[in-house]
Order: sequence, then structure tokens, then C-alpha cells
Amino acid sequence: MAFNFPIHAKTSLGGLVVASVVLFAALTGHPGSASAQTMGPTVFAAASMKTALDEVGALWTAKTGKKAIVSYASSSALAKQMEQGAPADVFVSADIPWMDHVASKNLIRPETRTDLLGNELVLVAPAPTNEKIALAPGVDLAAMIGDGKLATGDPASVPAGKYAKAALEKLGVWNEVRPKIAGAENVRAALTLVARGEAKYGIVYSTDARAEPKVAVIGVFPKDGHPPIVYPAAITKDSTHPDAAAYLAFLKGPEAMKVFLGQGFTVPSK
Repeated sequence: MAFNFPIHAKTSLGGLVVASVVLFAALTGHPGSASAQTMGPTVFAAASMKTALDEVGALWTAKTGKKAIVSYASSSALAKQMEQGAPADVFVSADIPWMDHVASKNLIRPETRTDLLGNELVLVAPAPTNEKIALAPGVDLAAMIGDGKLATGDPASVPAGKYAKAALEKLGVWNEVRPKIAGAENVRAALTLVARGEAKYGIVYSTDARAEPKVAVIGVFPKDGHPPIVYPAAITKDSTHPDAAAYLAFLKGPEAMKVFLGQGFTVPSK
């Protein structure tokens, strides 16, 4: 069972959506026919995980008969909701800093924290296209964008945007490209801008590009040009759900990892 932020909603409104939806589901056992007894843990997960985690959730339900409640948004939005008291049992962030942030607020159980997945940063354009761009230092990306826009997550807070900024800085083109950036509230929103042709290019994760047939990868950012893309996961401090630990273990298990790796996620470096 998955609940998603409206893709173009403001973060403040999105926060209210997460809190109200999760509370409603937890208190009533809705939606659908699932009762409170068959409801699985509440999961806050980075938006880039949606396609894969929905599939993993179906496997979890088939195995346990329980349905996890999943709310997808940017890691920054979810972390802020946790600070405001929104109930969750498991948090999966798209970067280490936001997991560190909730840890510093004593909102997770540190002994349950694990680096779950890795990913790759790519440049995409609306499909179909034969365009290819070698993302090497000094590439004149600003000229290629022209009067168009470069969509990515908000570089100030969204993990994909922060990775994108670091990669562009490493290439020496951040200052020229910065005015052309369309910073979205999460990476899937940025992906949608490219798929609709509202942005000439986008910087997203490899897994996002695979999930959207209306975009094509035209360049891959060097891995040494940005911090390693890591998805840490942990059980929240206030979780009382009896299946939270089992769900997190399932995410790390062979069935789930087969799905994650099949959709382009990687095993993070130790």
C-alpha cells in the first residue's frame, strides 16, 4: 500500500498530507479491506524508491499477508515530518546527511541503521533522442541547455539536487548552469518535468530513468564527482509495530535485493 505526495504540491502541504494519511490509515485500518491487524509498518521512503519499493511491497504482502503503508517524498520532507511527529516505523533516505539529521534528533534506533542501496547519477532528456553528452570537466552544458531548463531536485535540500550540484561543481560548470536549474521538490517531480518536455535536460538517478520510458539517458556523471549515493534505512525510535524489524530485514533479503538490483540500484560500497 503506497501513498504519495502530489508531485507538484508544496512541501508544507505535502507534510500535512503525509501526517493525515498515515494517521488515518493507522487508526482505522483503511484503505481497502486491510484491517488494523493486517496492516504492516508505516514506511517513509525516498521518492526515487517508488517503482522498486512498490514491487517489493507486493512481495512482502504475498509472503506475510500484511500491507506496508508507504509514503514517498524527498528525504528532506520526510525527515522534517518525522521531526514534527508524523508517525513512521521505518525511514529510508536517499542520502546519508538526512539520516544523520534524524539520528541527531534521536528519531531512529541507531543499532538498526543500515546502508541499504546505492545508485548512479545520470543526465536525461525527453525520449526519443540520439543525443549523447560526455560529462567531462569544462563541458559547455549551459550552452547546450540554451534557453531551456535543467530539472533536478532542489539543490538546497533534496538529495538528488545536492548530488547534482556537487557533480556540476566538480565539472566546473555550476556557476553557468545554476540560473537554468528548475529545482523540484523531489527527484520524481524533476523526472516528470523532463518526460513532459518542460525541461530540456534533467539530473536524476539511473533507476528513475529506467522507470520512465519518456526519457533517455544521454550522459553519466563520474562517480568520483559527487559524494557516494547511499540509501540508509533504519527503524524509528518510537516505532511500536511488531513487524518493523522483519520488514527492514526483508528489504535487505534476497527477494527484495533481486528487485532492487534488477531496477538499477547497486550494493553500496562498504
